[in-house]
Amino acid sequence: MLALDPGLGQTQAGWRTLVSMITALAVGHGMSHALGVPAVLGMTAGGVLGLVGAFLIAENTPGRLARAVLWMPVPFGAVLPLSAWLRPYRLPSLCLLVVALVLIMVLARFGPLGLLTGTLVFVAFVVGAMAAVPLSECGPLFALSLVTSVAMLAARLLLCCPMPREDLLRTQRAFVVEARRVADAAADALDPDADPAVAIKRMQRALRRLNITTLIIDGRLAQPEVAADPEAAELLHQHLFDAELALQGIGEAVREMSRHPVPPALRETLVVGLTIARDTPLGRADALRPAAELIRGHAKGTPGATDRDEEVHASARRVADLLDSLADSLASWLRLGRHTSLTRAKVPFQPSVVLENGRLPEAGPAARRVVSAQSERGPRRAVPALRAPLQAAAAGAIALAVADAVNPQRYYWGIIGVMVAMVGTNTTRERLRKLAHRVAGTLAGAVIGIALLRLIGPGHVLWTLLVIVAALSLGAACMQRRYGYMVTGLVVALVQVYGLATPYARMDRLLADRLLDNALGMLVATLCTLLILPVSTRKISREAAHGYLSALEELIGRLSERWRDPEAPVRLRGAARGVEAALYQMKSVHQPLIRMPRGTRGRGADNLLGLLGTATRHARSLAAAADIDIDLSPRLRTGVEHITEVLTASVRALDRQITTGEHGGTWVRVGPAVSGLKAELHSAVGPRADRLHRALCELAALDEVLASIAQSRGLTVTTPTAAPTGAGGTRPRHDTSGAGTPAGSPRAPGRDDDGTVTLRGSVHCPEHGRCEAWITVVDGRGKRRAQVRTSGGDYTVTRLAQGPYTLVVSSQEHPPHAQSLLVHRPGHDLRRDIALAPGEPGELQEHGEPQEPGEHGRPEK
Repeated sequence: MLALDPGLGQTQAGWRTLVSMITALAVGHGMSHALGVPAVLGMTAGGVLGLVGAFLIAENTPGRLARAVLWMPVPFGAVLPLSAWLRPYRLPSLCLLVVALVLIMVLARFGPLGLLTGTLVFVAFVVGAMAAVPLSECGPLFALSLVTSVAMLAARLLLCCPMPREDLLRTQRAFVVEARRVADAAADALDPDADPAVAIKRMQRALRRLNITTLIIDGRLAQPEVAADPEAAELLHQHLFDAELALQGIGEAVREMSRHPVPPALRETLVVGLTIARDTPLGRADALRPAAELIRGHAKGTPGATDRDEEVHASARRVADLLDSLADSLASWLRLGRHTSLTRAKVPFQPSVVLENGRLPEAGPAARRVVSAQSERGPRRAVPALRAPLQAAAAGAIALAVADAVNPQRYYWGIIGVMVAMVGTNTTRERLRKLAHRVAGTLAGAVIGIALLRLIGPGHVLWTLLVIVAALSLGAACMQRRYGYMVTGLVVALVQVYGLATPYARMDRLLADRLLDNALGMLVATLCTLLILPVSTRKISREAAHGYLSALEELIGRLSERWRDPEAPVRLRGAARGVEAALYQMKSVHQPLIRMPRGTRGRGADNLLGLLGTATRHARSLAAAADIDIDLSPRLRTGVEHITEVLTASVRALDRQITTGEHGGTWVRVGPAVSGLKAELHSAVGPRADRLHRALCELAALDEVLASIAQSRGLTVTTPTAAPTGAGGTRPRHDTSGAGTPAGSPRAPGRDDDGTVTLRGSVHCPEHGRCEAWITVVDGRGKRRAQVRTSGGDYTVTRLAQGPYTLVVSSQEHPPHAQSLLVHRPGHDLRRDIALAPGEPGELQEHGEPQEPGEHGRPEK
């Protein structure tokens, strides 16, 4: 659950809706009796306030939450009398409904409180038209809305109180869950019987999901009160960056090893080490170090080994080094999330990822930049402010006129469709995708809602209210995952509302009319955005690419500043995270409306995104390796400045070509100059020299990838003829890979040959007696044969064939424990009782050589 919903933001939205709706409906019902207002009218007003507050108010501090909730009755109570007064006058009422829609677009520019105000004004007009509110009831309804808001605030402070620090800890646990999935997928990729393509694809999905989780966590660090100390937030950001980088490197190293035959002993050791990394309890990250030592001990090169064997052993040693790095970063990050740090960061935290409504931004930032760029001079300065209101006014007028002609009694459905299409979307693809979700969600909600309505039957008001609240809560919880889920929950709730006054026989026609009017309004809104001050998707795509290259240029500039002045307060990791966020926006802009099989659509965008993903991985590794305090000699400093200047000029040329389409640019490779610097550093030794060498390798690799993009875009790619000393070397192997995230589960044990044995035993310790633990069995080829859980401390593993095995015991109360086992005589069952020592976190116990079974299959001491 934490992996699917980092920080439990979606779950909190569902819980917030549940609490708000129950409170609002209960208070509305009670106040209607106290004020002499019809119960249905009181519950409608209260329920609408509860729904709007639950969806639009998600502040993470009590002060801002109180300000937003207590503000709700003001616009709602001020507009409701106007709506009731104008209801007999049809034309002015319709016109003001369009004005209310335009007001949403105008006020949304002023932040969340402005959007809330505009939405409540629009909702007040819709409620006045839908519920036929008498003018005499507006005063009591205003008092009801005041009491409802106060009650909602009290309920949310009591049951949904913002706890940003706890949310941060939940995101940390979500990262650990994703890290375990990466380790599990990496162990599967080393399985000798696995399909390499399928296993690698699963691992890449795990790495992608890990990257999205880290971006969300970085975005949460920028929210108020999450990390009140900016310097502590910067340290959290750095440790998180390094932990993800280590996992990315492990994935890349495993992918390289999967291409070559791995010795069985080394494969087994790697699988055992990755299994230990997967099962290490939260808070005991130091237990990864013995796993790294275990791998490092079996990955030593042997005399006479071939180049391919040396390459495999080097990748294995890389995995061990990265496990050590992961242990350092993960332990520091988890510790800092719970306690105040005594160390201070060099520079305070500055947000590189800004979340929108709790989610990663997609096409919105690029679209806003395109609109702003069109309004630099003359009368067009008013374009950003007038574009959305003009589109909303035209779409609302057209949709309202058509909907009124088709269905005069419920004309407001059409303009609701316009509002849904325009709020939260930026491109035509997004609006059409939202329309498809609206249609699919309405159909699914109609089927479920009618079935529940017939099951409950008429007259059971409490059961009807229960279905309404549950449907809206589930829809809110799933809204960020898929808009169609929210629509399904909303329609299920509306069916129950309609069932109170509409005969069952007419329900199908009623829902069909609602779907038709909504779809009509959304289509009209899409057409108006295409015709009135339009912003093409191609321009937004170019702007997204410009944002990516600008972020890359900023990273290169900060790199030059960091090496020029070691004491400069430069955030290299933050700049690299900005590159990742820009890549995510590019992928969102290029997301197709309908996913087609490979080969049925152009692959230009896919190739570009693939190359940019590789460039991002090199930029991430470059930022981590180059962030060191080191005084370069004047000659080296001059060489570095020359390289960064040339690379920056080449990036700008590529940016101009992509943004403006102009031809004639030139990309100058810096690889030869980087090779010359590496040659001068050849005699330098030590950790700093190694990191500087690795940073230069990543810089050369980044230049190589970007040069291929420039060549594909028509730029002239040149290589300096006078290459510095040391040029001509081969390009180094890179240490990171793409990100991704799948959900994995333990592999089921496969069928073995006949003549197998059953292993039984118990797991116990002096502190707890019999312990609950997981037992993972890895054979001599490195294949995970089984994974079982103890029951009352006892375990049973069936169908073990003859041969050596390693038992890995994982428990929340103990560090990982590895033990050897030899199945010597097939057909004779074995028993192995495992004693766990209290050991400090990070201690790994490994019982030496395989033991031969004695009498009755018991291993001899």
